[in-house]
Amino acid sequence: MMRRWISLSLTIGTLLAFGSRGIGETNEEVAARAVALELAGAFSNDGFKLRDGHWAGTLSPNESRLIAVNLYAGNDYWFSVGATDKAQKLTIELFDETGAPVPTQKYDSGTKAAAGFSVTKSGQYFIRVRLEEGGPAGVCFVYSYK
Repeated sequence: MMRRWISLSLTIGTLLAFGSRGIGETNEEVAARAVALELAGAFSNDGFKLRDGHWAGTLSPNESRLIAVNLYAGNDYWFSVGATDKAQKLTIELFDETGAPVPTQKYDSGTKAAAGFSVTKSGQYFIRVRLEEGGPAGVCFVYSYK
């Protein structure tokens, strides 16, 4: 079931992922990106570099997006998500190419959430961004590496 969900979401997510919505983003999505970049900035103090591209959109409560990313062994990553004030709780989860959950370091604080991970095997991974509580909100995902 998880593999089928990931496959379908990957197809949809690929169409929506990094940069494809960069032109014509709503004010809510731009505001969410500012929140995500503020959170990601905290990781730059530890030597992390912001990766080009982002995903931005609007999520309703209990709605999620799956974003595919290619990660490389030997690198450390922090995945950051930010939302506008209408969001009350965001979550972020990481899955490997088989759909199995990957343990991460977690941070969450209302309109912000992050997950940290050290890659031991290069490949495609999937990030699930979910709005758990609150009203429909602009949401943005970015990630950093070192």
